[in-house]
Amino acid sequence: MIKKFEEKVFTIPTLKGLTPKSIGEHLKLYAGYVKHANLILEKLEEMKADSEKNAYAMGEIMRRFGFEFNGMRNHEVYFASFEGGPKPVLGTSALKVAIEAEWGSFDGWLTSFKALGLTRGIGWAMLYYDRSSGRLINAWIDEQHLGQLQNCALVLGLDMWEHSFVADYQPSGKKQYVEDFFANLNWEVIEKNFAEATK
Repeated sequence: MIKKFEEKVFTIPTLKGLTPKSIGEHLKLYAGYVKHANLILEKLEEMKADSEKNAYAMGEIMRRFGFEFNGMRNHEVYFASFEGGPKPVLGTSALKVAIEAEWGSFDGWLTSFKALGLTRGIGWAMLYYDRSSGRLINAWIDEQHLGQLQNCALVLGLDMWEHSFVADYQPSGKKQYVEDFFANLNWEVIEKNFAEATK
């Protein structure tokens, strides 16, 4: 019996710019990631009965697993960051201190992260904590099964795939979506992500 990943339930308040309908559709996409991650594990269990015969297919399906699994986990960080409603970053918080140490100022980091979010194309703007060096790193991830950083914990994830904003903003409203994302953030959740990452 394979242990399954469980779909998380998020309590998301009314958000600036993002309608309940678009959030609802986005949550369905998240549920699809959970479902398909589980289906792949089930299929792999079946295929291992003849692993020699299924070697090629198993390799291909494992590559697909990376896409589904990372999509699931990325969205969990994304949606959780809205729970509890918007709360500002605290001036003396450990995360703010770490950001200032890395980028010189919080506003300097924020400007660079927002610019990252406006990268042409689809993907994710990520703030990672690198457990090996003890540093924060900004990264752009085009395809979630490729390029996510090894031994790094996701502290903040901004979904820049078009499904996350086009229904409410149109393609031309990408910049406003990024601004509204930060207006909707609960920094207490982000601080908790950082605290977990640095344990």
